[in-house]
Amino acid sequence: MSAGIVNALLEVKDLQVFFKGIKTITALSGISFSIGESETLALVGETGCGKSVVAHAIMRLLPSESRVKGIVKFRGKNLLELSEKEMIEIRGKEIGIIFQNPSLALNPVYSIGHQLAEPLHVHRKEKKERALSMAAGALKNMGFANATEYVRYYPSWCSGGMNQRFLIAASTMLDPALLIADEPGKGLDRKCMSELETELKKLKVEKKTALLLISHDLGFVKRLADRVAVMYAGEIVEIADSSSVFESPLHPYSKGLLNSLPEKGFIPIPGFSPSLSNPPSGCRFHPRCSLRKMHCTENHPDLTEINGRAVRCFLYH
Repeated sequence: MSAGIVNALLEVKDLQVFFKGIKTITALSGISFSIGESETLALVGETGCGKSVVAHAIMRLLPSESRVKGIVKFRGKNLLELSEKEMIEIRGKEIGIIFQNPSLALNPVYSIGHQLAEPLHVHRKEKKERALSMAAGALKNMGFANATEYVRYYPSWCSGGMNQRFLIAASTMLDPALLIADEPGKGLDRKCMSELETELKKLKVEKKTALLLISHDLGFVKRLADRVAVMYAGEIVEIADSSSVFESPLHPYSKGLLNSLPEKGFIPIPGFSPSLSNPPSGCRFHPRCSLRKMHCTENHPDLTEINGRAVRCFLYH
C-alpha cells in the first residue's frame, strides 16, 4: 500500500485534530501514513494545510484546547494513550524533533553545550563533564572544527544556519530512531541549506534514522524524500514514492504545486486555500480545480489506492 508499509516504525491512522474556540476548527481530517526504519517521508503543501499540526500531534505538543483522535503507533505503542511521563521518555530519546525557528527553539540563557548535554543528563544520567565532552564530539562529527569552543557559545552569538545545525545535534544526541524536521530550512540561505541537507542525509546513511520531513521547499524534498504525502486543507490528497509524485502527479493540486516551481514557470494555482473553520462541501479542492464536475462539489472523495500509490480524487474512482 502507498499509505502504509509492512513493519512500520511509525504508523498514523485516521488522525484528527480539533481546536476549540468560538467555533470548533477541524485542523486535520483522517490523516494516515507510515514510516519505515531509515525511510524519509515528506509532508508538503501550502502554509496552513496542517503539516506542522501533524508533527505536534505525534509528539503530543499541541495546546490544551485541542482534541486529538486516531492512532499514532511508534514501535507498536499508541502514543496518544501514553501518560505524560511515558511521553517524556520517548521525546528526544526515541523521537527527536527539529522545530521551525532555531532562535525560538534554543534557550538564549543557556550555552549550546548545556543544551546539547541536557538530554544526556535526563535520559542517560551522564555526569556534566562527560555530557559536555559528548556534546563537543557531536559538534565535531557535524563538521565544527573548534567544537570545544562552540559548546561555550550562546545562540545569540551564532548565525541562523549554525543554530539550525546545533538544533540537529541536540535532536540527535540520543540517536533517536525517528527525527521529525518541521520546516528545518526556514530562513536559511543557500549555503546553510546545503549544509542542512548534508547533515540529514548523513543521519540516514550512518545512523539509519527515519525522517518525517515537513517542508514547502519542493526541491529540498525531491533530493531527500523516499516518499511524499501531499496535504491540502487538513487532508492528504496524494501519497506515493517521491519519483512518482514529482514525475507523474495524479491529484490536480499536486500538479498545481509542481507547476508553481521556477523550472515550470511559476504558474500559480488559482484561488486561495479554504478556511479550516468553514471548508467547502465535497472535495476541498473543487473551488480551485479546473477539472471539477458537479459531483465534486457535493461528495467528498476517499483516498483511493492505485498501483501502489493513493490519491483523493474522483478522476481515479
